Amino acid sequence: MTSDELRALQAPLKSRYKDEPTSARIVLSAQGRVGPDGPTCTMDSVRQPAVAGLHPAAGGDGSLLCSGDMLLEALAGCAGVTLGAVSTALGISLRSASVHADGDLDFRGTLGVAKDAPVGFTAIRLAFHLDSDASEEVLAKLVSLTERYCVVYQTLRAGVPITTSYTRASVPAASPV
Repeated sequence: MTSDELRALQAPLKSRYKDEPTSARIVLSAQGRVGPDGPTCTMDSVRQPAVAGLHPAAGGDGSLLCSGDMLLEALAGCAGVTLGAVSTALGISLRSASVHADGDLDFRGTLGVAKDAPVGFTAIRLAFHLDSDASEEVLAKLVSLTERYCVVYQTLRAGVPITTSYTRASVPAASPV
């Protein structure tokens, strides 16, 4: 895709969002079903179901997706798409580009082994590997704009309020005998 093609694709959206700011606000959703035979959750993905399970460091066998890995994949995927869009919009030629996300976890926290051990990532590193003739200044600007416009990066970086709720599933009435 060229810079002009990307601009043409996004121009009507940008115009509408400027004229009608509320039209830019949408709700994205994800849904999963907890497995009946162990700690798994099947996510209804756009392409195919994704089954999350325990990481081997938490007792899993490694055959299922770890939700921590999925979080890092979401970050790398979002950053990669954003990098591609920004480089296209700015006309920065990339022969190749890749994104790598690493995160540090202490499984003592999630397993309740040590109360002082944190639950969740304590650090995340995002690395871009860029093959380009662009100057260092241009590549630094590309990465900076990628950070600025990457939804997952900004969400993790800023932190957002998360609320939880539950509803009791209705239990079917017993059949008369």
